[in-house]
Order: sequence, then structure tokens, then C-alpha cells
Amino acid sequence: METVRLNNGVEMPILGYGVYQVTPEECERCVLDAISVGYRSIDTAQAYYNEEGVGNAVRKCGVPREELFITTKVWISNGGYEKAKASIDESLRKLQSDYVDLLLIHQPFNDYYGTYRAMEEAYKAGKARAIGVSYPDRFIDLAEFCEIKPAVNQVETHVFNQQVKPQEIMKKYDTKVMSWGPFAEGRNNFFSNEVLKAIGEQYGKSVAQVALRFLIQRDIIVIPKSTRKERMIEN
Repeated sequence: METVRLNNGVEMPILGYGVYQVTPEECERCVLDAISVGYRSIDTAQAYYNEEGVGNAVRKCGVPREELFITTKVWISNGGYEKAKASIDESLRKLQSDYVDLLLIHQPFNDYYGTYRAMEEAYKAGKARAIGVSYPDRFIDLAEFCEIKPAVNQVETHVFNQQVKPQEIMKKYDTKVMSWGPFAEGRNNFFSNEVLKAIGEQYGKSVAQVALRFLIQRDIIVIPKSTRKERMIEN
């Protein structure tokens, strides 16, 4: 699996599996399927209510924990230093792990300075190997005024919303762009887009594969989601 090097030296797979909108009931099976076909990076969040499913899959999959890269995110309702600190420990309990590989502020509202301070503490304590944000707003604010610069910024990024200028800005801080919604959540007839189809036909690839390759070649981390094993393999 191709990796990117984060600004603290941590290696992260450029392709991962996202569990947004995967139900708690399905999550364990989906993550086990994803790991079985080769994924080593799994992206979850407190707000997805499926961290337990990810944790169960990681425990059962047979792949050593150090070979997996797990991301989770602190939600708005856990904003502020004390709440964020407690929620990070709760996420680790649900994930059945002593640490996460990447810890993000899910959206920088509420007391996001306090949230980020709790995340910096978690990083220093070894509970997170890297920290960052997940929203375009407040990125420079945190990058300029917090001790640890965000390693990753997870933002909506796809062929219809390419984030070219924001990526240039983030490069100045050595922050990697991570795409959520690499398929634009299916909007604008994404999977029947004529340009993507024409490129795919030229190379014998699907629209989804073309869309992911476009982002990966721009050094953007992607976390496509599917509940179907054959789609996981294709992606």
C-alpha cells in the first residue's frame, strides 16, 4: 500500500476505508471485509456511533494492531478541554486500543482551542500518533496559534470540489489533505459522469477508480466507503 509521510514522520496509507454511514450493526463485518481485502487504514468518528464495530473488527481480524492505521474524530458535543479529554479515552475504550494513529477535531465549533489542547496532550501521552482537523474553517487559526501543527486536514475533496487553493495553503504548513466524500456522495450523477467514464474506458477502469486515482496522484489521502466487498476490492 502506498503511504504518505505526515509532518511528524508517521507513515499513513494514502488509501483507506471510511465507515461514515455504515450502521453499527454492519460496521464490524464491513471492516473485517475491508481488512481482509487489503485495507490497513480505517476512518471512523465519535459521531458515526460505530467505533465499537471498528474495535471489534480490529481485535478479530488477525492483523497486528501496529500494521493498522486507525483514525477517529472528536465531535462537537465533546468540545472543550475536559469533555474532549474524557471522550478521547472513551473512544480508545470503544476501539479497544491504547492509541489511535490519527485524532481529528471533527468540526471546529464549540471551544475548539480546548479540544485541540486535549488532543495535544493525548499526542504527548502516546494516545495519538498524529493529530489534525476535519473542516476547512479555522485551519490557519489552529496551525498558527497551537503548539502542534495539524498533520492532516480532512475536507470535502472530489472532482467537483478539488480544493486546489486550500491544498496549496496546507502545503505551507506541511499538512496533508484527506478527502471525505471522494465520490461527491453520488451527487451530480457522479457515477455516470461522461468525462470520468471516457477516461475509465481508455484505461479499463471504473468511474470510481478514476476518481480515486485522480486524488491519489495529487497526494490526497482517500477513504472511500462501501458495504459491498466487491466494491471495496475495486476501490
